[in-house]
Amino acid sequence: MRRLVTISREYGSGGRLIGRMVAEKMGIPFYDKEIIDMAVEHSGLSRDIIETAELRAKNSLSYSFASAMTVGEGFSTEPISINEKLYMAQSDVIRQIGETNEGVIIGRCADYVLRDLYGVTNIFICAEMEDRINRCINSYGDDPATVEKKIKDYDKARANYYNYHTSRKWGHYMNYNLALNSSFISDEHAADLIVDFMNIRTYKD
Repeated sequence: MRRLVTISREYGSGGRLIGRMVAEKMGIPFYDKEIIDMAVEHSGLSRDIIETAELRAKNSLSYSFASAMTVGEGFSTEPISINEKLYMAQSDVIRQIGETNEGVIIGRCADYVLRDLYGVTNIFICAEMEDRINRCINSYGDDPATVEKKIKDYDKARANYYNYHTSRKWGHYMNYNLALNSSFISDEHAADLIVDFMNIRTYKD
């Protein structure tokens, strides 16, 4: 069994925390911000630029336009745009992680990047808006006055980023092996369920 998990998640659903619990329970590495550190080292790009790669995609039209342009040269395929460089830098790191056969990877189109690797378990975690708002306020410290807008902005940015780079639809059930609504299960039990699923799931060629 390949102990490699990707977790895509709605903002405020607890996906990152659940992913960390899965890694701890299985005794395997956890990759979230660590991917940024590795991408910085791998590419030489600014940490701030890589860290905000997904959020640059809040507007799908402007992101697509910017991704198709090179710096100062208009439309071209060579050299590539900064958005493409950011995506490629993180994708290269994710492939390196995939070669180790184990780890929990949070976001960054990892399910798509590793799509040709046998035995990867792809998870999507969502939650009800009310519960997401409560988690963001009480756990993340977000401003109650603007938290719902922030949630929608993050979800939109993640969807635009994913949809553009993968030509798939973010959150669509066919992209994942398992989808969880964390509003109806504790984070601990969600992590246990994912581990149990990996132990009993069928692995197809």
